[in-house]
Amino acid sequence: MAFSTILVEDDPQLVAQMTAVIKSSPDFNLAATYKNYNDAIGQSSIFRPELFLIDVDAQDSYKNIPVFVDIFPDAKILGLVSKWDADIAMNVVAAGALGCILKTFTAHDIHDALDLYHMRGRPGLSRIISFFSPKGRAGRTTTAALLAKIISEKTDERVALIDADLQFGDLPIFFDVEPKQTVVEAAQDVKMLTPLNLITYFYRIQRHLYLLGSPDKPEYAELVEKESLVDVVRLSCNLFKYVFIDLPAGFNPISIAMTELSDTVVVMAMVNNGFEIQHVKRTLEISREMGSSADKRVYPVFTRVNPCTDEEKMKIEIKLEHSVDEILPNEYRMVSIANSGRIAKSLPEDTLLMKKLTAIAEDIINGRR
Repeated sequence: MAFSTILVEDDPQLVAQMTAVIKSSPDFNLAATYKNYNDAIGQSSIFRPELFLIDVDAQDSYKNIPVFVDIFPDAKILGLVSKWDADIAMNVVAAGALGCILKTFTAHDIHDALDLYHMRGRPGLSRIISFFSPKGRAGRTTTAALLAKIISEKTDERVALIDADLQFGDLPIFFDVEPKQTVVEAAQDVKMLTPLNLITYFYRIQRHLYLLGSPDKPEYAELVEKESLVDVVRLSCNLFKYVFIDLPAGFNPISIAMTELSDTVVVMAMVNNGFEIQHVKRTLEISREMGSSADKRVYPVFTRVNPCTDEEKMKIEIKLEHSVDEILPNEYRMVSIANSGRIAKSLPEDTLLMKKLTAIAEDIINGRR
């Protein structure tokens, strides 16, 4: 059955072009066109609209979208833009629309946009969660991969893993996959991309879990500029409800840019000789010195804690002089599974580590972390 479609656009030439495209498809029934938002809001109800295509090129025009959402809660809404703009796209999604599409669309483009944005998940902004560690071997990559997998399986929402450890990233190894495209290609092409073609750069691991892998060779890291990687992440937010970023150890331009972009930063360190606590303390100090926004959440997590008890957590907090979000036990079976590339295939659900990670995942899903 054809979508009852309302077009809101004030440019006569564009209206003629888009009207012709919509009418040429048996999947869309163009019920009406309007030049302004007020007329569309006031008069569209008689058509029982199922799809709105709304011009959002004008400054702050996205602020009209919540009114459409409130009056037509069952209708799908796509913003129309003349050229891709990440800020407009994010504002449109935050306002309650599915996403944006270029005005030079085809009927096939509309279908693709509806499918891709619907699979993204609930309306509203995406979560960008980065995983940082002052030094390596802290369990950062394993934790990011496991949380992404758990969330993708517990929700009907898309989850992206972006391997931003450009020289030594190994997320593809964890999942035993060899993506044909990597973050290098995505970063180099991002200025020419929209969400409709960015999705092809991600490797689909499971139904809702996707991976954008690190460069094939360490020397290719030089081909990725931090500004381009920021654009890739922002563009990814149109496709994925959760974007998990695995960062390189230590501060560098890439890790700083990604943590600034994220709404949540998980700072990870293993408990070994005591120096790690000092490293995390310094990381928190640097984060404050960098002027992290008040709404950014920074969560210290310590791994390989034995015994993994509340008393041990309290001891770490006293030494750190800061609250600790979670402590995780050493789990040799999980290390073996990760190293053999079996994370996507078999996970021991009954371990303390998996129980703790599942609890964290549920908190992320419900907005408690």
